[in-house]
Amino acid sequence: MTRIYLLRHGATTANREVPYRLQGRGSDRPLDETGLRQADAAGRVLASIKLNGLYSSPLLRALQTARSLGSHHGRIPIPIPGLIEGDIGRWEGLTWDEAAVRDPDHHARFMTNPGTVPYPDGESFLDVQRRASIAIAELAAAHRGETIAIVGHNILNRAYLSPLLGLPIDRARGIRQSNCGINVIEVEPEGGSVLITLNSALHLDGL
Repeated sequence: MTRIYLLRHGATTANREVPYRLQGRGSDRPLDETGLRQADAAGRVLASIKLNGLYSSPLLRALQTARSLGSHHGRIPIPIPGLIEGDIGRWEGLTWDEAAVRDPDHHARFMTNPGTVPYPDGESFLDVQRRASIAIAELAAAHRGETIAIVGHNILNRAYLSPLLGLPIDRARGIRQSNCGINVIEVEPEGGSVLITLNSALHLDGL
């Protein structure tokens, strides 16, 4: 059995604005002070677990989070292009209300079918699911019987997790992924995956 700890990165200023601003692959902001504390808390809670590999999206917010995990294991995270956040196209940096005003027709279609209607000039959740599933399956195959940690993103993680929860891709947006929340997945020798823990966030209390 291969065990995967799949995390979302720590918070950036965009995540904590009210209302928050959409942040896809076109934004490469660093973690803010809260995000750094979240990453440290995640690193400490996983410090006692032997990691045979540590991987991350190539975006800075994910790499910073992964480096915090790696500091407890003497590991430098390896960036994987297939783990990058979804491309949200013209909506990069907008609030949802601003996106609705800018592209009312597309926004309505997206909200009706968020799994298969892409972000304008970007990817759909299904697009992200396909590449995330390939990337994570390759990492699991390279670490059969071992334990690895992966730091991803909100869209990426939800798209990947939806079939493990038995949910169609149009319901992926309803999956909660807290900044530095931890999902635990076990990959069976024949390749099937089972979600053991969804969005564990007790280590984030008080942050």
